[in-house]
Amino acid sequence: MIEASRPAYAIEARNVAKSFGSVRVLHGISLGVADRETLVVLGPNGAGKTTLLKVLATIMRPSSGEVLIGGLDPKTQPEEARRRIGVITHEVFLYGNLTTFENLQFYSRVYDVPEARDRIHEVVELVGMTHRLHDRVGVFSRGMLQRLSIARALLHRPAIMLLDEPDTGLDQQALELLWKVIKGQGEEKRAVIVTTHSLERALDLGDRFLVLCQGEVACEALRKGLDMPGLTRIYQDNTVIRV
Repeated sequence: MIEASRPAYAIEARNVAKSFGSVRVLHGISLGVADRETLVVLGPNGAGKTTLLKVLATIMRPSSGEVLIGGLDPKTQPEEARRRIGVITHEVFLYGNLTTFENLQFYSRVYDVPEARDRIHEVVELVGMTHRLHDRVGVFSRGMLQRLSIARALLHRPAIMLLDEPDTGLDQQALELLWKVIKGQGEEKRAVIVTTHSLERALDLGDRFLVLCQGEVACEALRKGLDMPGLTRIYQDNTVIRV
C-alpha cells in the first residue's frame, strides 16, 4: 500500500486577499509554515496582521485565495481543519459565569477531546492554575484569563498555534508561560504563527520572519544569519520600508 504523502506545510496561505467593502486589507499574501516551525509576523498598526491571522484561523473567510490546514480546505472540511488549530488572541473566548473546569469541559466537548477530565487537569497544571480549577472565571484578572486561554488553546493538542499579539497587557509570569508554550516547553513543539510589534521578542521566538506593510509582504527572512540591525533596517519611526 502506498501511503498518502504528507502536506508540505502544516498551514499554508495561497494568494490570500481580504477586502471590507471597497477597502482591501490583504493583497495576495502567500506563506507556508512547516511542522515545528515558528513564523513571526511583524508590521506597524494597520498592516493587516490581525486580519491575516483571523483568515488563517478560519474566523474570517478570504475574499480570494485559499488557506490549507494540514492539507485540508476549511471550506469543505471545516471541523477537521479547526481541530488542528489553537488560537490565542486579545479575546479569551471564555465564559465568565462558568468555572475554569466548566469552561474547559465545554471546549473539550466542542473538540471531542478524549479522556477530557485527565486532559483538563494536565493543561491547568501546565499554566499553573490548579488552585483555581473550581473558581468562576468572571473574577479573574487579565493575566489569569490569558493563562486560562492558553490552556483552552492547548486542550485539544493542536498541531498549529496562531497567536495575535498575545503579550498585550500580560504580567511577567504570564508572559514567561506564553513564551514557553510557543517554544514547545512542557508539550510537543508545534507549527506556530505569532504576530508582535516587538523586534526583540521576534528575534527570540522566530525561525522565520515576515513583515507586512499595507497588506503586502514587504520582507521575508530566515533567522539564520539575521541580527537586530538587519531586521530594524526595514523600520523607520514605526513605518516599514519596502525591500
